[in-house]
Amino acid sequence: MLCNSILIIGSAPNAINAKSWSKSAFSHIVAINNAWQIRDDWDYLICPDDFPTERRPKLISKQQKIVTSADYVPIQNDYGGFVYAGGTMAFTSAYWALGHLKPKLIAFIGCDMVYPAGAKTHFYGAGTADPLRDDVSLQSLEAKSLRFQYHASNQNCLCINLSLASESRLTFPRMSFDKLQHITSSQHNALVSIEKSKFDEDRVRQVLSDEIALGYYFETGKYWDYLSEICNQSVHEIDQLWFSFYDTATKT
Repeated sequence: MLCNSILIIGSAPNAINAKSWSKSAFSHIVAINNAWQIRDDWDYLICPDDFPTERRPKLISKQQKIVTSADYVPIQNDYGGFVYAGGTMAFTSAYWALGHLKPKLIAFIGCDMVYPAGAKTHFYGAGTADPLRDDVSLQSLEAKSLRFQYHASNQNCLCINLSLASESRLTFPRMSFDKLQHITSSQHNALVSIEKSKFDEDRVRQVLSDEIALGYYFETGKYWDYLSEICNQSVHEIDQLWFSFYDTATKT
């Protein structure tokens, strides 16, 4: 097992694959919203404040913790805030894990954020496609994924998508669970180096500077209270910049 590796479980139908995976492959398991139902040995359940009480676990062990906005908002702010990061729990949980747990690897399952019409959308049945709502911070899920991918690799953390789905909004390299279990430190370092090389560092510094200049940072995290101050087009242009300096020719 690679030291300090994290599994983040979302609510897509394929999240159920994580049920049979050995926990020994991970240092911590982070469940998003309803995903705590998939296995009972999760370490952290992260959910928004409006996540219904009746859908939360009735009992938790001393080793388990429910992560709320009091925990994740300050960390999200450390990475520039919700408008630039993407105001949906897949990315919120990712930034929280990156900032709080400081892992070497974050593996995702059930976080593809693809919702085919007429198909089962969540492992528990029908659900609301939160990432697809009309929201200024979610104009491009792929751009938000690239942004997180940069911040993770900058901390020598490798992002991996364990999903076998044919389509995903996540831009992270794919890997099977079997291969993940046997990844070595040298392999990890090589893969992180590859991810770092895909970003044009000078242009990254420029777009991060552009984010600061726009000033769409709100300490409470409640950016929806300030929509009149946010220009959708400006956020769209920031998203496009993340695409423009990522080397798609070598993208896995």
